[in-house]
Amino acid sequence: MPLDALDAVSDDALLVAFGNGDKDAARGLSNRLMPKALGLAIRMLNDQAEAEDVAQDAMMRLWRVAPDWRQGEAKVSTWLYRVVSNLCIDRLRKRKTVDIDAIEEPADPKPSVEANMIAVERQQVIAHALQGLPERQRQAVVLRHIEGASNPEIAEIMDISVEAVESLTARGKRSLANALSEQKEELGFSIG
Repeated sequence: MPLDALDAVSDDALLVAFGNGDKDAARGLSNRLMPKALGLAIRMLNDQAEAEDVAQDAMMRLWRVAPDWRQGEAKVSTWLYRVVSNLCIDRLRKRKTVDIDAIEEPADPKPSVEANMIAVERQQVIAHALQGLPERQRQAVVLRHIEGASNPEIAEIMDISVEAVESLTARGKRSLANALSEQKEELGFSIG
């Protein structure tokens, strides 16, 4: 059948003719339906290459059902639009799945080995520097800055006045700052 004569033939009739082996009918039906299938796929997927794959897949499915097509039960174009829509929806769902390799590893809340090593080294350096303080200054500094006791609590513990605690902790802090000044950058201290 010449291609010009196919313009007047229905989609149903062309599909049945293809199912019976008429290659011209397939060409005519492809020329008629492929642009529609491709247009729908492009609008749904917003991706030319994916849309072409979907349209071709849908047309291949149409060719596979051609021998069993029953005229009058459904419009060929409606069937094809449904297939294109379903294929597009499947692809869109796959896009929503997350590539496991693209997921960043969750941050480990525990300090790193390096951070632990630095913390241990800091503690050792501070412990050594504290040993260099006079006993009462060391006691006041430890109670205030390591144990977190308030000045009135320290005064009660040491059986001295709050003013004496403030003086001891201030002098102890200055002495520690001097003792640690050469190592502060190396250990990440900000002594002030």
